[in-house]
Amino acid sequence: QVELEESGGGLVQPGGSLMLSCATSSSALDYYSIAWFRQAPGKDREGVACIGARNTITYADSVRGRFTISRNNARRRVYLQMNRLQPEDPAFYHCGTRVSCQSEEFSSWSQGTQVTVST
Repeated sequence: QVELEESGGGLVQPGGSLMLSCATSSSALDYYSIAWFRQAPGKDREGVACIGARNTITYADSVRGRFTISRNNARRRVYLQMNRLQPEDPAFYHCGTRVSCQSEEFSSWSQGTQVTVST
């Protein structure tokens, strides 16, 4: 139902940075929490970060202190700034909508973008 378009993936060296962008609708930003999750081969899907309509923010322990989620309502975008990327971070990253950041289920999600960390 909610359209989400993700961009910004790529290849970066360990310790480097990438910025992911998620383009959404105004209604999605007003009524849903927007979250990032990632999926790597052989690993379970992992929720990375979430930002609610009231700017409540949650992070996975694995990325806390390195990743920052933010939003710009005027541009209708949610961002994930990824710093100090580690070999454990490569995955296919998606943004998606949740009823709240307390929920585990995604109602809609983007096609995803690949993040690769390699020398």
